[in-house]
Amino acid sequence: MPSTFHLHNTLTRSLEEFEPLVPGTARMYTCGPTVYNFAHIGNFRAYVFEDLLRRWLAYKGFKVTQVMNLTDVDDKTIRDSRAVGLPLRDFTARYKQAFFDDIRTLGIQPAEHYPAATDHIPEMIDLISRLFDKGIAYQAPDKSVYFSIEKWPSYGKLAHLDRSGMRSGVRISNDEYEKENVADFALWKAWDERDGNVAWDSPWGRGRPGWHIECSAMSMKYLGPSFDLHTGGVDNIFPHHEDEIAQAEAATGKPFSKYWMHCAHLQVDGAKMSKSAGNFYTLRDLLQKGYAGREIRYLLLATHYRATLNFTFAGLDAARTALRRIDTLLLRLRQLVPDAAIAGTPTARDNPALPPWALEADGRFESAMDADLNTSAALAALFDTIRDANSALDQGTLDAPAAAALLALFYRWDAALAILPALDQLSAAPAYPPEVQELLEKRAAARAAKDWALSDALRAELLALGYAVKDTPSGQTLTRN
Repeated sequence: MPSTFHLHNTLTRSLEEFEPLVPGTARMYTCGPTVYNFAHIGNFRAYVFEDLLRRWLAYKGFKVTQVMNLTDVDDKTIRDSRAVGLPLRDFTARYKQAFFDDIRTLGIQPAEHYPAATDHIPEMIDLISRLFDKGIAYQAPDKSVYFSIEKWPSYGKLAHLDRSGMRSGVRISNDEYEKENVADFALWKAWDERDGNVAWDSPWGRGRPGWHIECSAMSMKYLGPSFDLHTGGVDNIFPHHEDEIAQAEAATGKPFSKYWMHCAHLQVDGAKMSKSAGNFYTLRDLLQKGYAGREIRYLLLATHYRATLNFTFAGLDAARTALRRIDTLLLRLRQLVPDAAIAGTPTARDNPALPPWALEADGRFESAMDADLNTSAALAALFDTIRDANSALDQGTLDAPAAAALLALFYRWDAALAILPALDQLSAAPAYPPEVQELLEKRAAARAAKDWALSDALRAELLALGYAVKDTPSGQTLTRN
């Protein structure tokens, strides 16, 4: 019997069993990019975590509906579009496309909906109007509209704020502000000269929405007033997610999101990432340095999402080595499996051809992922399976059905992890450079002739080219050093 999925709910600060509002479905809202620049690796840590969550929910049999917003109007998008002299829509279009290119590179599954803020202004105006009707929104002398936290006693429940420190009557117009600046926040910003030609008509005059109202309006449009999951980085807890809850629940009178999940910060070489420190990296920066998308993804998911991730290039190199170890085993298994058996390999649990040690690892993998997406423990189960499979291959005790079952097991796990090469890309015979293939064939002939001295000399030549050769009952195998 498969175990149940437990997650850490930021709202309650406790581990809870996932029980969706509608059985068999999982409706989730994930905070997406603010499209004023290329997303950086700290952003992608959150997006990979959210993709892992999405994939695991599907693995557990839930029908997932995911909404990820595109913030294409806020303080930063307006500021930077004006700085380069481009209309807002033209300016943000470039970074929207870059975002979609980047998530494909990282193996992130597309969400069902990607609502852009500028396409949903009527929904935001309607939500603000409902807050006016409830007596919770008000228009200030500066003509902007604010949310009165004094009128909403539950404000602060997600961030666990001390309400005694809240300053009634103080207004915050910036989209982003510090925790100590708890005060009424902007729902609608009256136009001023800094906005240029970015403005919409509203019952309160021309202006634009505040950042926080955007996500409340768009999430409820696509998922309803109450849904299952809301995610983001820990920096979103306050003020963004706190304000989302207040706006939505004050307007509807219903609980907003049942579960809240947040991933921890990413640091670079133990320090906060910043352009001034010279440790700021976009995905493009890493690709230009020769790293592959799956290597970057592996590094981003190998550390538990609630633990701070220390990004280093040594860590990326270790990710490359880990993936190479996985690929080497997959190629060894693939050599034992006829082409016809690949398509028909059962992927169900308890495949009778699986060795007992693989069945045990399968249970550990699922238990780890069910424990709040414990990827480090899940990867430990995966690498234990690699060790045992290599040992069985070396001893000649693994037959073709078992090899096919193991391949199926790895690719079933990969439905959640998305770190393996496509199964149809695995060649039945590994493609080595011609000079390597020639040395390998000469060495096989030398061993057949029992010319051990030549065999050892050819082994040394292969090692000099970066390949370690191992002799097994089924023949020679190569591993890249």
